[in-house]
Amino acid sequence: MSKIRYHVVMSLDGYIAGPKGEIDWIMMDPDMDFSALYKEFDTVLIGRRTFEAMMQAGNTAMPGMKMLVFSRTLQQSKHPQVKIVADKQEETLTALRARSGKDIWLFGGGSLFHSLLHAGLVDTVGVSIIPVLLGGGIPLLPAPAARRTLQLTGQRIYKSGIVSLQYAVK
Repeated sequence: MSKIRYHVVMSLDGYIAGPKGEIDWIMMDPDMDFSALYKEFDTVLIGRRTFEAMMQAGNTAMPGMKMLVFSRTLQQSKHPQVKIVADKQEETLTALRARSGKDIWLFGGGSLFHSLLHAGLVDTVGVSIIPVLLGGGIPLLPAPAARRTLQLTGQRIYKSGIVSLQYAVK
């Protein structure tokens, strides 16, 4: 069974993007092994706004991964490189989790995380906290949201000041 794992970066004050969706504050640490992280997944889940931001940046490819974009407005015929999921989200994800294969990366964004967490479909939350205060923006978990208990399963502190935390969703 595959797990749905939310992996995201966040500012110290709890935002995954700035007020206008900007991500220029995200720093990379040379000790972070992104190629090893990518090898853990064969499928990526992305919300419409994150996908549109990726398209605007000219980067919608995640090599070796099947990409599912959750949107009620995007048309499949205009985006043949991805699978658009407009409805039956829970059914689609339940079937995806039941198959054998690598884990599923819930890549973004906050609204998609909110709805999948509410539906009980998120297995783990991994947050890399960037040492910056944005003062506003797109929150990790948009309100209103129900309280969820998490169990710490791992942590790492990088020389750059980034702190990575991994949690299991109870």
